[in-house]
Amino acid sequence: MNEIFAVYGVSGCGRSLMPIAREQLKSLYNNSQVIFIDDALQHNTIVNRSIAMNYNAFKKLAYARKRVLIAIASSSIREKIADKLEKDGILLWQVQATSTVIMDEVMISEGAALSPFVTIGANVTIGKCFHANLYSYVEHDCIIGNYVTFAPRVSCNGNIHIHDHVYVGAGAVIKQGTLDKPLIIGTGAIIGMGAVVTKDVPAGAVVVGNPARLLLKS
Repeated sequence: MNEIFAVYGVSGCGRSLMPIAREQLKSLYNNSQVIFIDDALQHNTIVNRSIAMNYNAFKKLAYARKRVLIAIASSSIREKIADKLEKDGILLWQVQATSTVIMDEVMISEGAALSPFVTIGANVTIGKCFHANLYSYVEHDCIIGNYVTFAPRVSCNGNIHIHDHVYVGAGAVIKQGTLDKPLIIGTGAIIGMGAVVTKDVPAGAVVVGNPARLLLKS
């Protein structure tokens, strides 16, 4: 198969996802190669046993098809890279651990990164380049926007709508909404580590604490 796969980013996020990517390729595409891409690199090198190169070098590789997982924590940078890949005709790649559980009637857009022990409940819709870290879950009837990031152990309960570019910190809990009144997290909101969200969060807001409250800027 004339195809190559890559993890874009050699930071902690990328290095954590690379073993999952290798495992997935081993089970699906025995002869396919996976490498790192990092824009800061001047020359090819080895990172955690994988070849790493910059994006221009990757583009020059003579493969008929290229697929890339964007392993960058910043959602805005993920979006810029996704736009660049699309312009260059390079496909987004979804990676998920073997321990990931995905239930019935789930729609996940391209580019998702689903870490070990992530669970996606029934009748969930997830947007582009979603990152769900270790032990996070999305319960039934949730709608997740594009470029949303869950840190480890996020609890996203049923009937929640999370808009684009939301970041949810480690251990945060989002209270379940209802079908007629889902709980809404607005675009670009940040939910702090360990926060317990019991009501809607406005777009661009930062909330912390239990129960979660707006963080007042000094």
